[in-house]
Amino acid sequence: MPTVHGSQSSTDDITPALSTTTVYKSAKSDERKQRAVLQILPKLPSNDSLSNSPGPASPGGPSFVDRMENTSSDKSPDPKLTRKESYKAQRKNYRREKKRVANELLNSLKDPSVVVLADWLKIRGSLKSWTKLWCVLKPGLLLLYKSPKCKSNHWVGTILLNSCKVIERPSKKDGFCFKLYNPLDQSIWAPRGPENETIGAVVQPLPTSYSIFRAPSQAYGMCWLDALEISLRSDSALIRSISTKSTCGSTSHETQWSEADYERHFVHDLDDASQPDNGAQLSTGDGEMSDTESEISIKEEEMDEDPLETPYVHIEEEEFGDAGEQVQELEDEHKSLIWYLVKQVRPGMDLSKVVLPTFILEPRSFLDKLSDSYYHVDILSNAVQEDDAFTRMKSVVKWYLSGFYKKPKGLKKPYNPILGETFRCCWLHPNGTKTFYIAEQVSHHPPVSAFYVTNRQEGFAISASILAKSKFYGNSTSAILDGVAVLTLLPRGENYTLTIPYAHCKGILMGTLSMELGGKVYIDCEKTGYRAELEFKLKPFLGGVDQINCISGRLKLGKETLATLDGYWDGVINIKDRRTGEEQVLWNPTTTVKKTRLKRFTVSIEHQGEFESEKLWQHVSAAILCDDMNTATDEKTSLEEAQRAHSKERKAKCEEWIPYHFQQDLKTGQWIYKHSDLRPWDPRNDLYQYENDYVIKTKTKHPAPIIRTASIISVEPQPNENRLPATKITKRKIATKQISSDADINDSATTSEEFHSDSAHSVKKTPQFAATNSSIMLAIYDLEQSLRDHGEKINILQRNLTTMLEEDRNRNKMNSYTEIFAIVVIVAILQALFLYYS
Repeated sequence: MPTVHGSQSSTDDITPALSTTTVYKSAKSDERKQRAVLQILPKLPSNDSLSNSPGPASPGGPSFVDRMENTSSDKSPDPKLTRKESYKAQRKNYRREKKRVANELLNSLKDPSVVVLADWLKIRGSLKSWTKLWCVLKPGLLLLYKSPKCKSNHWVGTILLNSCKVIERPSKKDGFCFKLYNPLDQSIWAPRGPENETIGAVVQPLPTSYSIFRAPSQAYGMCWLDALEISLRSDSALIRSISTKSTCGSTSHETQWSEADYERHFVHDLDDASQPDNGAQLSTGDGEMSDTESEISIKEEEMDEDPLETPYVHIEEEEFGDAGEQVQELEDEHKSLIWYLVKQVRPGMDLSKVVLPTFILEPRSFLDKLSDSYYHVDILSNAVQEDDAFTRMKSVVKWYLSGFYKKPKGLKKPYNPILGETFRCCWLHPNGTKTFYIAEQVSHHPPVSAFYVTNRQEGFAISASILAKSKFYGNSTSAILDGVAVLTLLPRGENYTLTIPYAHCKGILMGTLSMELGGKVYIDCEKTGYRAELEFKLKPFLGGVDQINCISGRLKLGKETLATLDGYWDGVINIKDRRTGEEQVLWNPTTTVKKTRLKRFTVSIEHQGEFESEKLWQHVSAAILCDDMNTATDEKTSLEEAQRAHSKERKAKCEEWIPYHFQQDLKTGQWIYKHSDLRPWDPRNDLYQYENDYVIKTKTKHPAPIIRTASIISVEPQPNENRLPATKITKRKIATKQISSDADINDSATTSEEFHSDSAHSVKKTPQFAATNSSIMLAIYDLEQSLRDHGEKINILQRNLTTMLEEDRNRNKMNSYTEIFAIVVIVAILQALFLYYS
């Protein structure tokens, strides 16, 4: 039988301790209420107990809590309390009660002695199979663990009983079944665990809006029903009405408000439409309450609530190919399909529109494939902490090379993403922070994939858009990933631009089908001047095994080479310092390194949207894993035909596809995440990052602006004083002084509470506008000077051109006269000779 944990508490306390009644029921339930056993739970470690509070006081008379609070003072406060002061007291008491209830619930959750019932139960998952879990019933909560140790890594989930109903469920199997469910078909699970866990232990997926439990016998089941009833009753004691505990001495005030007055007052205060824009007063006299103050207090209360987060789960899906050359032997049937495709293409043709056979597909999308580079993203966390720019560049190169050793077994190609397809995941760092990854297929012809990676708390963000192209060369083909990724180290204000190597596949017609990486890539930091040049080398025609997957490179500062790299991109890579001659290992993907890599968490299929990668391709992937290529081909064809149908429909309506989460920068052509935030982490204001519905946000104590520039020095471009000649600097200084004199008047209005109220906004917008006007005036002045300089240069060029033309014309005239004179002399000589000999 399960045990009920509890102990007797003292009855001399001011408020009675929480009492619970646990009834053990037999098969005959007619007399089970007569055999109840009374168990008293310990009192929670808080000022007030969890017991039911006294009922509300009668009108005009003090309540029980009022009398207890008034024992410390013999005299009541000033009877001339205005409505405004009474309202403030009510709001203050409301917030205090809200925090008290939350603290009591938290104390009951963390206190191991506060347990109504704990025992093993079987729980049915979404796949109709049963899992045995350790269930701990507390007031208002049901915690599920994988073992009785109740450790953080064994926590599976927490059910909120205040939103649940319990009902007995008939079953053909032995034992007793009961069901906890939400009548409105909403989620019954808490977003976080007892120790603030966000991701539970790995078990089979559980339903969202209900949970079915199985006890081993009828008696056990009835015991659990009684315990659940006690837990629900205990939880209702936490939620007390604010009217039962009014402010000190409020019953003796001359200004008495009824419940109807309170309702009318709060409706009047919270309704924006009923208030004038400049903020109306609640009452005449000294009591003044503006709309701005009311809105601020409401926003502060709303910010106390935890935001909605996407539930992520960890699934073991690791697959590592062998180091060295990646080859695959094709069957005769597959070779015939390859020959059939080869007959349809010609050398140099783009293969993006060619439908490839299913047997060469890897059962995941290209958007998922792009996330392989971030299992060791914690290396960037160390790079941010480095003070030396050269060391930071080495760390960035180390992280860049850490994303290539993970490859599938055999020669496989991921799915081509469908237009509008999305994918998201996250990695959990050892210190509890998360790195989020958001990807979307923003274009189909040409195929462009955009993704965004961020971890503001660790200090980095990555943005990229990749254009996938492929070329056919007869016996080989190359998959070219054309695009640039931008890595931003937020506290440093540094941008690192990175390119990607191409994948080369050979042996299509003759030889063994194999794949390797090739091409030159660059990692460049414009701010520090450091640059890394890496070359992925293809295997030479007469090369041996030691020349497969080779890589070499250089780390440079300007034109000076500081270090060299060599090794294998799927193995050991060494770095040698050119100054000292010291050589050390930069990266080595050993077994220990692979085991300690970050764990990736994805969204379960139940919580995925229609166009998320895993859910979109689930039938194709299932068929490929079952080696049913015919079914996989049919499912893949149906998805492609649906995409073509949608494209024709948009074309008929003259509509263009608009991506959901990315927008194109018209200046650079890159696709930028709409909700990107490149502010450095503020430990005093920022709490944690979270993601919900593909929107990555930061939970903050106070509202903060979103910065979309990577520079922490200035959001606006600064003018360059060195561009002007010495004779023009004086005029510019005069113009600068005239502009800055107006801006300095309002500098004192800037404070750290810029975004706390509307009134603060109106005061602080002036310096920003002044700074903007100053920048515009200086830019116009520079433009005018440049136009004058260009005009003078054009005039000089025109004069020089005119002079050259005149000189050339005169030269041509002189040449023509000389030629005529020479011809006349020659003719005269010839005529004289003719006459002489004749």
